[in-house]
Amino acid sequence: MKNLNKITGKNVIITAGAQGIGESITRHFIENGANVAIHYFSSADTANELVEYGISKGQKAVAIKGDLTKESDVNAMVEKAVEVFGSLDILINNAGSLVARQMLNGMEAEFWHKVMDINLTSMMFVTRAVAPYLAKNENSSIVNLASLAGRKGGHPGSLAYSTSKGAILTFTRALSAELGTQGIRVNAVAPGLILGTSFHNTHTTKESADATTAEIPIQRAGNASDVARAVLFLASEYDGFITGATLDINGGVYNM
Repeated sequence: MKNLNKITGKNVIITAGAQGIGESITRHFIENGANVAIHYFSSADTANELVEYGISKGQKAVAIKGDLTKESDVNAMVEKAVEVFGSLDILINNAGSLVARQMLNGMEAEFWHKVMDINLTSMMFVTRAVAPYLAKNENSSIVNLASLAGRKGGHPGSLAYSTSKGAILTFTRALSAELGTQGIRVNAVAPGLILGTSFHNTHTTKESADATTAEIPIQRAGNASDVARAVLFLASEYDGFITGATLDINGGVYNM
């Protein structure tokens, strides 16, 4: 029987690939035979541990530090990955942050631009730098990390974050049309409440998490592996007719 694991031997860049959901995504790609370029900003120890893990499995792995809101850092990251791997097959745009909660009546322009730069502008920079390398292959893939907040609007104080994540849904659809003729599929995932990550440990109280979980139809919060499995699926070649789609990972919460 033909091996359906098309991830084996593929060269992958994962932004913010050493913490939270990103760390789980990196581990899943390593466990499925991929070579991984792990971008990180502050999680050097975990990034280096993941590199060691990848190498122990007989694969190539490299950790690359960078501030993705700076074009120079983005270009240096991509150049390093290409230097190590020789080519690129998959991009996982995972980097992003709520940063803090600010309501509209206290919204500072500097804060607004910071959130947009971290979540959206950086994604454009990375995608623009990686796309020419993806286009050199017959089958390449991009998976963007959006959020349920981009569909529902999020909780109070997440106006900037939710807006940026909503934009990623449109960014994904537009890119799928623009890059499709180059053989590049572009999809997104929109996670709901994913506990056990630094994001929710920082920005979500236990009371809020409990209240949200009580409203989830399957009566549990998600975990990082729930998201990583979906990202792995969308990135793989055997679903090659899926592009421009967003896969909701939220336990049954529905809100278009």
